[in-house]
Amino acid sequence: MATNGNEPATKADLTKLRDDVHSDMAKLRDSVNGDMAKLRDDLVEQMRDSETKLLSAFYAFAESNQKRLVQMDATDAILISRVATLETRLLEVEKRLNIPPTQ
Repeated sequence: MATNGNEPATKADLTKLRDDVHSDMAKLRDSVNGDMAKLRDDLVEQMRDSETKLLSAFYAFAESNQKRLVQMDATDAILISRVATLETRLLEVEKRLNIPPTQ
């Protein structure tokens, strides 16, 4: 093995160098793969968090919209009831005055 840097490299030196490079590359590949997996997991988690926030916002909107629709239905029912009461009262007045109803 060359010790002073000026001696020619032997096949054993080249084999060791190749094995060292392969070993370093394998470690680097494993490290990059681990980093990529962590980045992927982080991205998936952030996407799920975003999805959860969006769904929560949509559900909140739908709930408030549903309450508004229920309130409008109740208002319509009250108005219909009041109109029916007025029609009944008008009919009673027409009966007392002996005025035939118009249709």
